[in-house]
Amino acid sequence: MKVKIILSFVFAILMLTSCKIRAQMPKVLTEPARFKLAADYSREHRGISVLVMKGDKIVFEDYENSATADTPWLLFSGTKSFSGAMLCAAIQDRLISGFDEKVSDTITEWKSDRQKSQITIRQLLSLTSGVNAGQIGVVPSYKDAINSPTRFVPGRNFEYGPVPYQAFGELMTRKLKAKNETVMAYMKRRILDPLSIRVSDWRVQNGQPLLPQGASLTAREWVKFGLFMKNGGKWNGKQLIPKKLLDELIIGSKANPAYGITFWLNHPGKNPIGKEIGGASEIGGGGFADGLSDLFLAAGANNQRLYIIRSLDMVIVRQGRMDNWSDREFLGRLLAGKLGSNRS
Repeated sequence: MKVKIILSFVFAILMLTSCKIRAQMPKVLTEPARFKLAADYSREHRGISVLVMKGDKIVFEDYENSATADTPWLLFSGTKSFSGAMLCAAIQDRLISGFDEKVSDTITEWKSDRQKSQITIRQLLSLTSGVNAGQIGVVPSYKDAINSPTRFVPGRNFEYGPVPYQAFGELMTRKLKAKNETVMAYMKRRILDPLSIRVSDWRVQNGQPLLPQGASLTAREWVKFGLFMKNGGKWNGKQLIPKKLLDELIIGSKANPAYGITFWLNHPGKNPIGKEIGGASEIGGGGFADGLSDLFLAAGANNQRLYIIRSLDMVIVRQGRMDNWSDREFLGRLLAGKLGSNRS
């Protein structure tokens, strides 16, 4: 009898302890709840859209602050990443021999300049060419861009600005001249049309598309480009651009490991993204999210984001107006249901 009383007492203590532990354990949120938590954060910070794609299906959409699924939005510097894909297409098409082809092979005026003659296309679009990158938001013409002076030895410094992309536009203009094709026509033929991306608007200057910041897309259209990049160049089962070429775009440089070729990377790096793209954003030196070394993104001012996470088979679009913003808070909520992930 005494043994039964003792066992009953022990059992009761174990049950109470178990209940207490369960009560203290954090609640695990479902995916829809996490996505809504992130969308709430976006809405509170003047967001207009949050879209999540897993695999090849859209699993969450939220349109905020009077926006709808049909609302196009300026990507600002999120536009830049299309130039990276265009570079890969040009290498595949043998218009360009490779990432390390000298720019001066095409822009021959650079041959007589000691530093410009050594600049590669990789350096140009990884923003490490040493050419004065110009003022963010002030976009020169293609021809004016190639006259920008050098400030640093090629490969040693990272400097963010519109000039390198416009210089790349001039390089592509000359490459395509023999084919009687414009830069925009090539972009449409090789990238936009195969992916069925409907561009609402693409700003032009002197008849040429602005490569650093000119495209306006809805969230549903922008996510198509993210899906293409997540799948390593495959679209509807067809390999449109070799994965090994696209993978070069997500390798950081020595000058800035947080930036590849037209894409930001989840690496501490050396440059706060908010400062570089002209947005009110937190990043500092901590990266975008913990434990996701394969996360990369196209990013634009006012916190336009196209996050691509191959290990999670996920693409996330966020668009919005200028406001304070933490990528860590947004992704912490969306991926793990964590509040207060901002470490700025």
